[in-house]
Amino acid sequence: MASLVVSEYVGARVRRKEDPRLITGSATYVDDVRLPGMLHVAVVRSMYAHARINGIDGSQAAAMPGVVGVYTGHDLQRFIAGEIKAMSEGEAQGSFRALATDRARYLGEPIAVVVAESAYAARDALDAVVVDYEPLPVVSSIEAAMQDGAPLLYDDKPGNIAVDATHTVGDVAGAFERAPVVVKQRIRSQRLSGVPMEPRAVAAAPDPATGGVIVWSSTQAPHWNRKAIAAALNLALSQVRVIAPEVGGGFGVKIGAYPEDLIVAALARMLKRPVKWIETRSEHFQVTNHGRAQIADIEVAADRNGKVLAYRLTVMQDQGADTRGSYLAPTTASMAVGCYDIPAVETRALGILTNTMPVAAYRGAGRPEAAYYIERAMDLVADATGLDPAEVRRVNFIPPDKFPVTTATGERYDTGEYAKALDKALEISGYQQLRQEQAAARQQGRYLGIGLATYVEICGFGPYESSHIRIEPSGSASVYTGISPHGQGQETTFAQIVADNLGVPFEEVVVHHGDTSNTPEGHGTMGSRGLAVGGGALMLSVEQLREKARRIAAHLLEASLDDIELADGKYRVKGAPDRGVTIREIAEAAYGEDLPEDLEPGLEATNFFRPADETFPFGAHVAVVEVLPETGEVKLLRYFSVDDCGVRISPMLVEGQVHGGLAQGIGQALLEEVRYDENGQLLTGTLMDYAIPKAHLFPFFQTDATVTPTPINPLGAKGIGEAATIGSTPAVANAVIDALEPFGITHLDIPFHSEKVWAAIRQSGK
Repeated sequence: MASLVVSEYVGARVRRKEDPRLITGSATYVDDVRLPGMLHVAVVRSMYAHARINGIDGSQAAAMPGVVGVYTGHDLQRFIAGEIKAMSEGEAQGSFRALATDRARYLGEPIAVVVAESAYAARDALDAVVVDYEPLPVVSSIEAAMQDGAPLLYDDKPGNIAVDATHTVGDVAGAFERAPVVVKQRIRSQRLSGVPMEPRAVAAAPDPATGGVIVWSSTQAPHWNRKAIAAALNLALSQVRVIAPEVGGGFGVKIGAYPEDLIVAALARMLKRPVKWIETRSEHFQVTNHGRAQIADIEVAADRNGKVLAYRLTVMQDQGADTRGSYLAPTTASMAVGCYDIPAVETRALGILTNTMPVAAYRGAGRPEAAYYIERAMDLVADATGLDPAEVRRVNFIPPDKFPVTTATGERYDTGEYAKALDKALEISGYQQLRQEQAAARQQGRYLGIGLATYVEICGFGPYESSHIRIEPSGSASVYTGISPHGQGQETTFAQIVADNLGVPFEEVVVHHGDTSNTPEGHGTMGSRGLAVGGGALMLSVEQLREKARRIAAHLLEASLDDIELADGKYRVKGAPDRGVTIREIAEAAYGEDLPEDLEPGLEATNFFRPADETFPFGAHVAVVEVLPETGEVKLLRYFSVDDCGVRISPMLVEGQVHGGLAQGIGQALLEEVRYDENGQLLTGTLMDYAIPKAHLFPFFQTDATVTPTPINPLGAKGIGEAATIGSTPAVANAVIDALEPFGITHLDIPFHSEKVWAAIRQSGK
């Protein structure tokens, strides 16, 4: 095959290498794994949000046709340890049980499993399992859990408080006493479901070669799952192989092991047969980690020019029934000041336990919430001072000459030019003209709203990432990475980097990921770290191999090493472009006999990159909406997005990530919400009840960029996977509130369902 002619791959718009197999349906997902003798699992789940389990009788189910057995936590206890550590960003964050044995604490918690010859037989037998429940009092909301005398989920967590962290910098109290402008507001960031196209899925088989187990899992972090499974099953890491084949979306909710990962692996060992479990969509809504679910109390002290003098934030995180998301409220507090130079800050981060599905990572994981609160705060200051929201933001920005800067909340921002992104957003949106259109529309009885959001987020988390590159004897490249992309397109971006920096034809670079048996130890894909950290590790290996390739080229060309350059796909002598060799010729020599004695045979390298700090992408968004007061309907008319993720390796992939992020952030603002009743029963358990946005609800997104490289990694890339989600929710929220200004409404909690907006207009009396 002839090489694609592109002078520089990095920065070029090339088609994704992943797409042909995905578009043609030839890719393999977990449910496509079919092994001889495979059994199927259905999970018996608690029908109560809080109940004591006095007994489980599976005898009738076990006697049904095709059923192999019914197993409880007691049956599996010799294969599974008690408490399983939940992971986040490489650190343990609370724990959970594979199967509840004495007490269920949330609706859908696994309490037993049915194993059968087919998925249908397993599911049919679920209703025949008899569970003796003793219902217990339920707390299904933050408010209920914090009431005096509220039922406790755990005896060692008084007040149902799992996390309580405070942070104060500067004279907060004095600033509030002196400030001519003080605004305060309670704000809700509602509970969300991830709803990836592919629900969770796990298959496992005994591994005769190691005496352990092979697990296929729809996961974002296969190496984390390997650790969890090995610990739970008391196996050596070398006895556990985890494979993440194609993963149909993750959005954070597929980070780390779940009970089903451990159950299926244990059953495979116990029964000595392959076993599979595929989550239903209803199960997904019940028992896959939820996101957001916060209440924030904000207070802002400002002068009459809109300059913020002090900021108070108390954020209350609904943890759900365990502490796997204990980092969320502190993360929100750490990013509380956003893009702004606020001298005095007071934060309190609370994690509250409730009888609901645990809350953990969901696209942004604590940072979208922080951006939402501070961006609503900026608009509230604009309301109180009568200033334009853009000018309030501008007067509060951290200036470019202060970077790197440590904020009042303790985060060290790498680089930023916030006013530049805002100026571009105002320019491409025609902001002043939009304000004129808005004024004219109000004269006609139409209610347009214009919303701004300027955001900064933290991503590119460590502690490290890995890469291995092997240049094959033919000159092609096999790349192995510890990240585990699931839609981000890193097979393409990594191939672009290798092609540019090693001279390997783009189509001959194959990127391998997601299999712990052949990839070096890594931390998976989350927190917009795939390129920023995984790409950093890749560059270390690239540079090491390029140096060795230059040495071999110098030997072959009988030239000085200092005279060898890589240009136009060849290693050639400077000033003599006709004297050069290709990577294929270099590889042949590397694996042949004609090498200098000081060079080892072969052409491969393994490296680990440990970033010195996180990166901080930023941007500015403008949303234009119309509210129809007769029905409360909100129409999104126009949307403008300027995002700065540092150096862009593949602009087309960045645009795709931005479009997806916008859809999810706008979905939160307008539609999505997981709701429970006071008994902890799920009211939004299907796609008939949980509204996700459809394409026709969106206008054409006009996207643009500024480019502010970071010194934190060799690529200068900051990360883009979560950025648009973070900027879009507050932009749309501010637009809707702006449209409702004539009705005297200065705040309304998202999501903006038409009934909620209609009721607020009616209650305004205007």
